[in-house]
Amino acid sequence: MKRLPGDPGPLRRVRYTLGFRLPPENLQWVRHDLTDAGWRTRLVVRHIVLMIPISLALTLLPGPWWLRLMVALLAFLGGSLTAAVSADDLRRSRLHRHGLEVPPGQRR
Repeated sequence: MKRLPGDPGPLRRVRYTLGFRLPPENLQWVRHDLTDAGWRTRLVVRHIVLMIPISLALTLLPGPWWLRLMVALLAFLGGSLTAAVSADDLRRSRLHRHGLEVPPGQRR
């Protein structure tokens, strides 16, 4: 796969996944990530990757194994569904955070 201009390194991608703003040299990559085809899938997959360690940590809570599993599953599914439903708002927030315009026809 060809790298895009301004493609951030692994540490910057982690920071971006956690919601931090990337420096100006990565703006082309951010614009591509949030406006090109497949942006919604990338956003939801990024959120799922973020929820996996959180859900695994919830299985370490005290209690019966089935209860710990259900709490982790509830957090994972609830968080993933919320990210999928509010993807437009999450994208708009990230675009604004990086000083980019929301594409025409997709403003609310």
